[in-house]
Amino acid sequence: MYGTMKLTIGGSLKLAFRPWVEGLEHIPADGPAILASNHLSFSDSFFLPAVLDRKVTFIAKAEYFNTPGVKGRLTAAFFKGVGQLPVDRSGARGAGEAAIKSGIEVLERGELFGIYPEGTRSPDGRLYRGKPGGLARVALATGAPVIPVAMIDTEKIQPPGQVMPKLMRPGIRIGKPLDFSRYQGMEHDRFVLRAVTDEVMYEIMKLSGQEYVDMYATAMKRQIAEAAKAEKEAGKAAKAGKDRAAT
Repeated sequence: MYGTMKLTIGGSLKLAFRPWVEGLEHIPADGPAILASNHLSFSDSFFLPAVLDRKVTFIAKAEYFNTPGVKGRLTAAFFKGVGQLPVDRSGARGAGEAAIKSGIEVLERGELFGIYPEGTRSPDGRLYRGKPGGLARVALATGAPVIPVAMIDTEKIQPPGQVMPKLMRPGIRIGKPLDFSRYQGMEHDRFVLRAVTDEVMYEIMKLSGQEYVDMYATAMKRQIAEAAKAEKEAGKAAKAGKDRAAT
């Protein structure tokens, strides 16, 4: 199914958007490797596999796989077909452990495992602090090389609120593999996990040219949501004040 999806969806994406790619020579012809990428758009998980000869497996929300009905079954088949693995995110710690276990299993099969160290899509196109739990632990537990990847301009294809995607050329820049064998067996040392993650994020920043923000993207999203809520409430209060004044 992955081959069919790659041929149909991947072929269509390449034909319509003509993504440019740099650094394909850094992807090994065989053997395990971790592709650590920035995350700008929902389409990142489709553009990257489309330009690679090898299968790459990402993790996705379990809701995509267990929604009832015909639409749910079609959605599940689609995500399985493009190489996504379900992870239950109902409990933060449990979800993290499940993601780590899934990543290790993929790498032990000698395959490519894709992961977004930021943990979620960037809310504003900037690069945010990487979460140390997943990427670093999988890398140190398996010894697999980490290949930094920069998705470029994918967020501009279909910004929030835009129904039809914009036909433009996004980019993918792939860096040299990073070797963390010097930290082997230290996957439970939080300082080592932080150091590994920060090194990977620095390489992604150099590849992408993004402005770096030393905070988690999830925290920024909360700030944005709270500011929007406060603005909405202020608007309601102002309107109510005008209505009372008018009466």
